[in-house]
Amino acid sequence: MTAPAAAPADSRTRTSGPLLLGIRHHGPGSARGVAAALDAARPDAVLIEGPAEADALAALAADPRTVPPVALLAHAVDDPGRAAFWPFAAFSPEWTALRWALDRDVPVRFVDLPAAHTLAADPTWGDGEGEADGTPRTDPLAELARAAGHQDPEQWWEDVVELRGDTDPLAPFAALAEAMTALRERDGHGGHPRDLVREAHMRLRLRAARKEFGDAVAVVCGAWHVPALARRTTVAADRALLKGLPRAKVALTWVPWTHRRLARRSGYGAGIESPGWYGHLFTAPDRPVERWMTKVAGLLREADHPVSSAHVIEAVRLAEALAALRGRPRPGLPETTDAVRAVLCEGSDVPLALVRDRLVVGDALGEVPPTAPAVPLQRDLDRLRRSLRLRPEADERALDLDLRGTTDAARSRLLHRLRLLGVDWGAPAPGRAGTGTFRESWLLRWRPELHVRVAEAGVWGTTVEAAATARAASRALAADTLGEITALAERCLLAGLADALPTVLGALADRAALDTDVAHLADALPALARALRYGDVRGTDTAALAGVATGLADRVCVGLPPACAGLDPDAAAAMRDRLDALHPAIALLQEAAPGPAPDPSAAGEPAGPAARWAGVLRRLAETERTPGAVRGRAARILLDEGRLTDDEAARLMGLALSPGAPPASAAAWVDGFVGGTGGGLLLVHDARLLALLDRWLSGVPAEAFTDVLPLLRRTFGAYEPGVRRTLGELAARGPGTARRPAAVPGFAAAPDAERAAGVLPLLDLVLGTEAAA
Repeated sequence: MTAPAAAPADSRTRTSGPLLLGIRHHGPGSARGVAAALDAARPDAVLIEGPAEADALAALAADPRTVPPVALLAHAVDDPGRAAFWPFAAFSPEWTALRWALDRDVPVRFVDLPAAHTLAADPTWGDGEGEADGTPRTDPLAELARAAGHQDPEQWWEDVVELRGDTDPLAPFAALAEAMTALRERDGHGGHPRDLVREAHMRLRLRAARKEFGDAVAVVCGAWHVPALARRTTVAADRALLKGLPRAKVALTWVPWTHRRLARRSGYGAGIESPGWYGHLFTAPDRPVERWMTKVAGLLREADHPVSSAHVIEAVRLAEALAALRGRPRPGLPETTDAVRAVLCEGSDVPLALVRDRLVVGDALGEVPPTAPAVPLQRDLDRLRRSLRLRPEADERALDLDLRGTTDAARSRLLHRLRLLGVDWGAPAPGRAGTGTFRESWLLRWRPELHVRVAEAGVWGTTVEAAATARAASRALAADTLGEITALAERCLLAGLADALPTVLGALADRAALDTDVAHLADALPALARALRYGDVRGTDTAALAGVATGLADRVCVGLPPACAGLDPDAAAAMRDRLDALHPAIALLQEAAPGPAPDPSAAGEPAGPAARWAGVLRRLAETERTPGAVRGRAARILLDEGRLTDDEAARLMGLALSPGAPPASAAAWVDGFVGGTGGGLLLVHDARLLALLDRWLSGVPAEAFTDVLPLLRRTFGAYEPGVRRTLGELAARGPGTARRPAAVPGFAAAPDAERAAGVLPLLDLVLGTEAAA
């Protein structure tokens, strides 16, 4: 049995049964055909493939604030992560039918299997991740295209439906119904097992609608289901298929969708490859090629590509010629793409990639009205983003924040709180790195699935702040390592969650007291130090955190020297990296909690973490049991900080590179001392150190040289080319000939501290440290 066709639009058609309109999801040709068929038949009710619970939400589609693409979102109330979407674009036949019915006050019903059953079923029973359209295992379009001699089902569909021009838009419905009937009879159904259950429910809903409205009912569904709806079955047989299905308590709402998520490459099984192109065909049925080329030219001009009107005219001619050569009724996407590449992009795929991304796929993001149902957390998020002027966008965009401003500080807190809740609307962007900076950079991009993440996070609270606070406290109590808690404390300060800090700090203190591994303590300290600085920038009270961090630093200073004894090369390299991370952390901690009294061992310097840390570094640098990599890095840090004189550095190098020192240990010391940033310049400007290194290298035995060569190559290979060239020139002069560069005319032999201090006010203004001072 095939679907009855509609009569011409000037008379109302009365058929012996319901009007079955088999469509392709998101097909603009199907959408135009549906509109024409409904105008001709003027049914008393419209039934649409979609979850049955959506009947209560149908009226929201008529709200002027509802802008497609949008999607019906259903999620299990007890498990919000279990969710499904039913997307609709402006060119979706289902959306066209829905708007046709609402605009004419015609009753509309959704007739697919309820989401309560879909979400309660075993996941293997469904069709795939986030997919609720019931795509059959047999691809009917591919089968029909193959039968017609086409290898590309997309191109075949465009030829017979989308590019039909002025031919009758109603003709494909009967032909598709007949073709689908043949396919199903050949394959003995050939679809997913769930289709049988879904179709049984559709037939029951169709019977109920016919009982209520008579036979003047139109059904808009996937063409694959038309033969099943036309087949005569008994009510008892259909109910038997539905008997015993599991149910879940579900909630439904409308959510914004994007063209990118409609694309097949996004993972949505019933999607399309070119939603932007299909949207264009739907909105520009007359002269689509000319309008498309004009749109492409405008995009390329915005990207500073020279495109003239002559280019557009020539591209249209080329597309039409290609269509004629390929036997197509009108130029399709392949022909327009080839013409754009050859004429507008001058053969380059680089600008063509922009066209594909921005126009063929598109970046449209839909909107839903505030009256749409939502969990309380979503409503609070919407309120906050409106007050902070943060608009969800499908395209990724950069957002720079100045934390000294009230609005930007609030934006930062919101984004950090959402990240704690797993709602990654924004991600920190590289390029603004710097400890204690008052600026932040973010990359924002709203994805439709974030609505599901918000629903999941709703179990933690009804507002973003309350939910983030509860989530942080829960994570602190469940954390397995000290590093997790310290990272969490940093994130709480970034998010401004003062109410969560007591729980987090309590867990931190308990974990730190029980953890005896110095490596764990050392790895945890940098995050705490950064948290102190971030708290200072945001005006947060961090006194309790400073106390915990200071105690942790004391334990690190006490336990680090013994922990460095007897390490193998890999462990020594890891400990060297810890020194690099600990040193700036201790400096930040010194600023946050300086000691009041002088330390005799630090030449009158105020006691505090920095003084204790300097003593630890000196002990590491002078202890022979400490691995060479750690000794060398400790000496380098002391030298850079001015706590080690040039003579002392030369003495330590001489000891490390003495003839009695094992070559491998000496090479590790060299890597620790002159490896990393600034190591090469240190050798360039200190002739004694370069001479000591040159003398040691010359004396390394041949059998040991091959063992230390890889480490030395890594050390010196990291230097800038100019530094390596200068070192080579100095070494070529021979031992003892290297000397310090002559003094530069106009510069004193030593820095003038008084004159240098004159620039400090300007630096305070530029760096934003004036207020902190």
